[in-house]
Amino acid sequence: MLKRVREPHLLVVATHPLPESATLRARRLKGVASVEVVDAAQVTLGDQRVGVIGVDPSTFRAYTPKPTATADGVWRSVAAGEVAVSFGLGTDGGLALGSRVQSHGSHKLRIGAYATMGLDAVDAVVSRSTARRLGLPQNNALVISAPKAGLPRLRDSLRKILPQGTQVVVLKPTFEQSPTAEPPVPSSRIRVVLAAAAGKLGAPYAWGAEGPDAFDCSGLIQWAFRQAGIRLPRVTHQQFASGPQVPFSEIRPGDLIFWRLDPTNPGYISHAAIYWGDGKMIQAPRTGDVVKLVPVHVRNLAGVVRVTG
Repeated sequence: MLKRVREPHLLVVATHPLPESATLRARRLKGVASVEVVDAAQVTLGDQRVGVIGVDPSTFRAYTPKPTATADGVWRSVAAGEVAVSFGLGTDGGLALGSRVQSHGSHKLRIGAYATMGLDAVDAVVSRSTARRLGLPQNNALVISAPKAGLPRLRDSLRKILPQGTQVVVLKPTFEQSPTAEPPVPSSRIRVVLAAAAGKLGAPYAWGAEGPDAFDCSGLIQWAFRQAGIRLPRVTHQQFASGPQVPFSEIRPGDLIFWRLDPTNPGYISHAAIYWGDGKMIQAPRTGDVVKLVPVHVRNLAGVVRVTG
């Protein structure tokens, strides 16, 4: 039974099991309210390579968005050996509810639920017993709730006490204006971005694809900006923090448009596109579709971001 919902702030992932001493030190850091130990790895589900975590459903559910945390059916499904996948992976990645997908050779998993967990790069959740069958490393990841901590400082403190090479990710990054404010990307480089994106019109959508022959929505954005020498994060909710938000009425070519389309986590940024101009945008929509130039729509709009240099 769910007793309390905890907001996750940091995700820690190592390539090998984390020493108990390091986990204990993490729990004792100033500002840390709670820590959940999980298993994490990249796993193939059907034709998709996705981030999967193995959890104790009874305790981990407290770290998920409220619609997911309170969905008893989701956690019964996970406890029964099924896999819960994110809404985006299910609908855009083509993993239908109730279907059985191949994973790690002879293992087949049933898609038991759509439920976005709100964790960076995690699109599927299984029980720890299922994680063992799939060969996930044990106890190599931490989900940390630290509502009163300064997250950049806490991230740095964690990096000092955890094994070298451990990744520490802030789960809900926000755009931070530096004291010497960087200007928006110059129009000359924006033209390079737009030309790169336009050159991929007709390329197929593929979940998790980063180009150059196929893309998902954030993969197209990252690839197009990289052609102009601009580095952006890989996933939509991190790209949402890539610059200041501007009013939709002031949108201009090269701005990024974001939407919240996920009913399992209404606060999650789940789709993005590049504004072309003249009321149109370039996007990689979903499985079975292609990169295309289409009119902008504002239903479930999350905001417009102007990337800085």
